[in-house]
Amino acid sequence: MNPQTGHAESLGRLEDLPQDYRDALTALSTAPLWPQLRGLLPRGAPARQTQPFIWRYAEVRPQVLRAGELTPIERAERRVIVLCNPGLGLERLIATPSIYVGLQLILPGETAPNHRPTPSGVRFVIEGSGGYTPGDGERGPMHKGDLILTPAGMWHEHGHEGEGPVIWLDALDLPLVYNLEVSYAIEAPPQTESGLADASQNRYRRAGLLPYASLGHARRARFAQIRYPWTDVREALNAYASVTPAGQPIQLAYVNPETGEPCLPTLGFSAQQLRDGETITMPRRSASSVLHVIEGRGESEIDGVTIRWSEADTIAVPTHARVTHRASGGDAYFFVVDDAPAQRALGFYEDFE
Repeated sequence: MNPQTGHAESLGRLEDLPQDYRDALTALSTAPLWPQLRGLLPRGAPARQTQPFIWRYAEVRPQVLRAGELTPIERAERRVIVLCNPGLGLERLIATPSIYVGLQLILPGETAPNHRPTPSGVRFVIEGSGGYTPGDGERGPMHKGDLILTPAGMWHEHGHEGEGPVIWLDALDLPLVYNLEVSYAIEAPPQTESGLADASQNRYRRAGLLPYASLGHARRARFAQIRYPWTDVREALNAYASVTPAGQPIQLAYVNPETGEPCLPTLGFSAQQLRDGETITMPRRSASSVLHVIEGRGESEIDGVTIRWSEADTIAVPTHARVTHRASGGDAYFFVVDDAPAQRALGFYEDFE
């Protein structure tokens, strides 16, 4: 017994219990907690299985394109190569315990059919032009670096009217929704588009400006803006960098312009700029995250693991990780997905030193 805490140094093991007692518990679909308590509630810090890991776009992209040769869109609905963290197992289809990410391919003339799923997601465009995503009748064009929201319950589909492949990063709260046993989708015929393409983005084109009619409304739109163009975000990052001291993170959050809250209730999204040659130590926090390199190259150290990255690579960062970044050969830009909104809502989000 620890005299300071009153806690036992070691707990009883399952094999310490008589076999007949263990069999009786099993027959009742029950189990003793104490042999597994330290695994469920480790002392001082979580027992993490998520590994710091990089998916190199140059290596994964050929397999994404080959999927287009092997499987027609009609046989796939969503032609996605899922990025699976090796510490969590391929069968779980997750990058961190709460974040699903994958690379989705659509080819000229194809349509990914209209559906309304319970998981929320976003699309972050990696390459190609001519793609589009109608969401609840509003068409959102898809250009490199654009963020497209598809929240839970939104009818959406994807199409491609250009030339060459379009590839984007999917990021969903699917692990949470699946484990709550509420994951499903409803299918429907193609949407009738409103004819006002990109309407929500045009309503909220500049920070600090809202449609006048929004003022004084007690109820604001839950998902006011559907597309966040990279050209605007990059410009805002460069402006923010001009007033950010050396050594401080340059990071802007994607938010609902009506409320200032995260775009989705379960996942947070942000864009980060790294100045050439500057080493940035990120605040350590309880959230897990996925980093996608929009532009540039450099290296990161995540819990002592050095990862060298370049454009379009994707990186998994475990919870509670110690992280530093350094860009080389020019400024670099990240798109960041994290589970901080879900952790805050559940009451256990933490910032450390």
